[in-house]
Amino acid sequence: MLDYRTHTFLAVCRTGSFTRAAEELHVTQPAVSQHIRQLEAHYGCALFSKTGRGVEPTAAGRLLYRALDVEENDEARLRAELEALAAEKDARRPPLRLGCTRTIADFVAPRVLSAHLERHPDARVIMRTGNTAELVDLLDLGEIDFALVEGSFDRATFDSAVFSRERFVAVAAGGDRPASIAELLDRRLILRESGSGTREILEHNLAARDLSVSDFSGVVELASIPAIKACVAAGAGVSFLYRVAVESELADGRLVDVTPKDFAIEHDFALIWQRGSRYANGYRALLREWTTVREDRV
Repeated sequence: MLDYRTHTFLAVCRTGSFTRAAEELHVTQPAVSQHIRQLEAHYGCALFSKTGRGVEPTAAGRLLYRALDVEENDEARLRAELEALAAEKDARRPPLRLGCTRTIADFVAPRVLSAHLERHPDARVIMRTGNTAELVDLLDLGEIDFALVEGSFDRATFDSAVFSRERFVAVAAGGDRPASIAELLDRRLILRESGSGTREILEHNLAARDLSVSDFSGVVELASIPAIKACVAAGAGVSFLYRVAVESELADGRLVDVTPKDFAIEHDFALIWQRGSRYANGYRALLREWTTVREDRV
């Protein structure tokens, strides 16, 4: 069981203010100040520094936050498990609270979760979707337990394991595969919004070749993968997506793979969770099960 001062410290970190933390915890501001002073005396260092708008954690405060945030989230899940065992009418385990980036949510998760429910018919699953940055925030807040992501994340804060390695391809309504990415620059580029993993990998690989999305003849941003595919299939431009997201369109000829020969890219989908979680072994075991399903059904 976490100390009440721990909850105060975490609230101050998240709100950036002693006053807002007091309001959130329904205690007085002097009580918040006292709790923080006690923690600073215990650890022998300053945990916060003042800013123009409130406070921010020091380097020591950030380190302590990462450790205590994991403990708080693990404790919340443990409490849910104990409550489920103690319930007279419902002894089921708490639901799997999973986050998925949108490509994974739309084109990978349905296969994996349907197989999971076949194997575990009493299981409950709650899935949240968003870009990698949004899912990292949900992990930090304890609103999900783990996430399948395609974008970059802080490896000092999160543990991870590879779920699958996916091809990243260029698609259009027609045409041949060019020898160079430069041969696609005269086309309109249709892509996801900033912050998406799909866009991030494209921008990273363009930058490695001294290019950017602005080098294409035009740019259209759409937050929907189905909308992107429909526009490309109608001849509105070219897009770069994971092959798993366009398998059916490539198979029936609505889209054509026009990946330049000098732009062959593969990228990992990864399962991530908070570093130091007591549930890490369980997440790894679940990943092994899901990886088998993925390999069997691809």
